[in-house]
Amino acid sequence: MVQKVLKAFQESADIKEKFARENAETVVEVSRLIANAFNEGKKLVLFGNGGSAANASHMAAEFMRGSKKERPGLPAIALNTDTAVMTALSRDYDFSEVFSRQIKAIGDEGDVAIAISTAGGSSNLIKAMDAAKKKKMKLVAFTGMKGEKLAQKSNYSFIVPSDKEPRIHEAHITLGHVICQMVEEILFDAPRKA
Repeated sequence: MVQKVLKAFQESADIKEKFARENAETVVEVSRLIANAFNEGKKLVLFGNGGSAANASHMAAEFMRGSKKERPGLPAIALNTDTAVMTALSRDYDFSEVFSRQIKAIGDEGDVAIAISTAGGSSNLIKAMDAAKKKKMKLVAFTGMKGEKLAQKSNYSFIVPSDKEPRIHEAHITLGHVICQMVEEILFDAPRKA
């Protein structure tokens, strides 16, 4: 059993290390994209299903509260957190519409949308990305090796080099923390011009 535990941790570390090496420049680009959106009075909209919904909520909370220092909250919202909205839209329309209808209602040009999915094929995520594109939002996907469909809908995509759901989730939550940290540094640590 101990060897299985050690193997799981090592596998997670190896995947994240490989992912970081392959995506570091894109992490910086997306961090700047989000920081610029916040500077322009825009917001960050996140969404996902299941464990990815939890990652979306966690990431929104990090932007709201601050991950490494005391600072003002940043406008980030996870569309999967309001159970009344989710259940009403699922009942009155269809579950495939739960995120796209919200984006049509609150999305603005210049906002950033992050779709999070280990497999990237859920119709509610695809429809949400299509709605966000029509709103002229910037589109980012967090997915795994089977997530090409979602990645193709995005301006920026992060594809974790694994097909194992737990390892993909672990990389996604680390990615969310690192992006939040980079955005904070861009917005609050950079020297201000007079």
